[in-house]
Amino acid sequence: MAKGLDDDLAIVRELANVLNETGLTEVEMERGGLKLRVARQSQNTFIEAPQPMQASPAPAAAAPAAAPAPEAPAAIASKGEVVRSPMVGTAYLAPSPGADNFISVGDMVKAGQTLLIVEAMKTMNEIKAPRDGKVIEILARNAEPVEFDEPLVILEA
Repeated sequence: MAKGLDDDLAIVRELANVLNETGLTEVEMERGGLKLRVARQSQNTFIEAPQPMQASPAPAAAAPAAAPAPEAPAAIASKGEVVRSPMVGTAYLAPSPGADNFISVGDMVKAGQTLLIVEAMKTMNEIKAPRDGKVIEILARNAEPVEFDEPLVILEA
């Protein structure tokens, strides 16, 4: 290996060690003309919101209610045309904090119209409508992570 590549790999290893030691999910550095970003794939953690107290206590033998299961892909697809995320990133429903969302349920959209943004590696990627249609559901949540091929929006079939 070339000396420069060995040095670059050593820097990447050092940054990876920083991630492991600190618990951070990503670290970025720039030195001279070299800019490096090392990120750890994070697992989504879901925390259930506290439920309101019941008026009367449940019987002791009753099992706790299961959390609702996510909709199956076939159930989502049967509602209409699914617009999916082309990448892993963070979904943003508006062009900037405090601005109106690009779309709302019930809106009519034109082919090529921006539905939302997926930010990946500090790049804002506009997700555009594949065709004219009516927005019947917005599955993405603002400032929440999305996975590759995750359903984001459903347009009327």
